[in-house]
Amino acid sequence: MASNVAERNRRSIRLKGYDYAEPGAYFITLCAQNQRCMFGEKRDGEMQLNVLGKVAAEYWKQIPQHFQNAMIDAFVIMPKIGES
Repeated sequence: MASNVAERNRRSIRLKGYDYAEPGAYFITLCAQNQRCMFGEKRDGEMQLNVLGKVAAEYWKQIPQHFQNAMIDAFVIMPKIGES
């Protein structure tokens, strides 16, 4: 549930009239609640996944096993924006 008015009134970036059920390539971004850095940390310029990050990556890879028409091309688990 949205915590403030700005979040509740966020405009949709979906294309009007586009059928998102049609086959195609989709770019998906998922964020952790409150932008928490909970999947690992950046070390020596690379993301080092913790246990939760490894679980998330494994479940993401298993999506095609549960949805026959889904394919995974590429994905990345990133550190929190602005993290050095």
